[in-house]
Amino acid sequence: QVLLVESGGGLVQGGGSLGLSCKAPRMIYSVFSPLTMNWYRQAPGKQREWVASITAGRFTNYTDAVKGRFTISRDNSRKTVYLQMSDLKSDDTGVYYCNLNDLGTDSWGQGTQVTVSS
Repeated sequence: QVLLVESGGGLVQGGGSLGLSCKAPRMIYSVFSPLTMNWYRQAPGKQREWVASITAGRFTNYTDAVKGRFTISRDNSRKTVYLQMSDLKSDDTGVYYCNLNDLGTDSWGQGTQVTVSS
């Protein structure tokens, strides 16, 4: 598995914004850059759900619940993927994980907590 390190979670009021980062510190550029990178989240008592993806060509896709509010991006030179979240709602509360699949093997970060207060 690949080491993925998330950061940027925290407590924010409803309607606020927060940015997450996920770095693959031990991957080399040529391995990282062709991979599709994903963000997932898991709310308390619920299953982990997919949130957003960005391909090597920077094509992005989002779950309907976050469209227009979240933006996924990547910086291959930093081997980092970002998730910028705005207009946050209480339903966005959960642990956010980044994910990649390399040659059929899933790798997950340790997760970062996002809590949106109403």
